[in-house]
Amino acid sequence: MENLFLPDNYVSPTQGNYMKLRQGENTFRVLSSAIIGWEYWTQDNKPVRSKTLFKSTPVDIRRDNNGNPQKIKHFWAFIVWNYDLNSIQIMEITQSTIQSNIKTLIDNKKWGLPQGYDITIVRDGEGLDTSYSVVPSPHSEVEQSILDEYNSGKNINLEALYDGNSPFEETKVKQIEDADQVVDVRGISFN
Repeated sequence: MENLFLPDNYVSPTQGNYMKLRQGENTFRVLSSAIIGWEYWTQDNKPVRSKTLFKSTPVDIRRDNNGNPQKIKHFWAFIVWNYDLNSIQIMEITQSTIQSNIKTLIDNKKWGLPQGYDITIVRDGEGLDTSYSVVPSPHSEVEQSILDEYNSGKNINLEALYDGNSPFEETKVKQIEDADQVVDVRGISFN
């Protein structure tokens, strides 16, 4: 039976601050350098990230049905332009196959830094049967409208991920003047 209600290629919108890899092709342009580190999820379903590998298994790490701690993963996080949503988002990659494929492109003199070309990650399968392939597009300039939006003041602080804070919240900077010295006290609540 023909669907006359919705277009054949209709996909429900999933606008958000983080790029999610959907089934099929996911095309983006890297706009920033990456931050890297280690990540685990708590039993309360919250991510905990660190610049260095955790020395022991965290007490609050999420556990599987058998009580075994879930794996601590190496992550990359960077700002991208998501072409499907026409939006600036954060992409976080923990899949080693994607990381190694992008690293191979970066190390290749003909490709280099990923800010110089679009990347498509193709996701196929579900659960443990999920596979990913990374396909670079030919080198191209970033569209001016994308650069304008990226530079328009939407402040994204990737470093906030390490502290468990939102990278999209305005960083409050309060200064205390002490004699001839100005002290910058970022992240301290004065409420």
